[in-house]
Amino acid sequence: MTQNIFEGNLEKYADPEMYDYLYDKYQKDLSLILKWASQDYTIIELACGTGRLTIPMAQRGFRMIGIDLHEGMLERARRKAEQAEVTIEFAQQDCTKLNLPVKSSLAFMTGNSFQHFLTNESQDALFQSVHEHLVDGGVFIFDTRNPVLKELSAVDEYVEKYVDKNGNQVIENHRDIYDHLTQISDCRTHRRIYRDNTLIAEEQDGISLRYSFPQEMERLVAANGFEIVQVYGDWDENDLHAESVSMVYVCRMKTA
Repeated sequence: MTQNIFEGNLEKYADPEMYDYLYDKYQKDLSLILKWASQDYTIIELACGTGRLTIPMAQRGFRMIGIDLHEGMLERARRKAEQAEVTIEFAQQDCTKLNLPVKSSLAFMTGNSFQHFLTNESQDALFQSVHEHLVDGGVFIFDTRNPVLKELSAVDEYVEKYVDKNGNQVIENHRDIYDHLTQISDCRTHRRIYRDNTLIAEEQDGISLRYSFPQEMERLVAANGFEIVQVYGDWDENDLHAESVSMVYVCRMKTA
């Protein structure tokens, strides 16, 4: 099985401004990351998007590098950092092939971005790439959705409604098809946008997401030179259980 072609899985991020409108205020992950952050090293955020976490960490005095594959998201992150009057290095790179001039005590990746690594090869490459950019005993923190089996039906259809940044009503029809052999969910969205009850636009996009199971994660972490310090069921640091929405991993690089 070949590695990901990441560029073909970025439709959900076509509108960075809308992404910020929906997610910029989310901060539950920040408190745990701050517990492991040190001002002695430049900290690396992977899949940093529009700087949702990179910028508030820089405002707290941490030296930050933000990495993402999507140039549009990075461009918005740069503008936001300038407005916040913080200096952050943002770089467009593939997280499986990092080429950074620093080693850090902490790298982190949130927003379930780990699910973009669809194959065993790409997951291994991610861990190896991070490993090369951490000091001895460095920590890698990331999250991924917990694969609750009853929710991973062959076909899942549901509707979401919300008001967008322009005050328009949005109705989204979602159709997720899960392949139990590849552990990948193909998620398709048909979006209808209304203004004053009049349909003004229709859009479609999709994304593929890999689900990994707890025992699988344990072997993946160990095989790539890390040990699990802690795993939580959410960013509030509750214990992981069968019905947890997330799996949040704090992993430390093994020393020789």
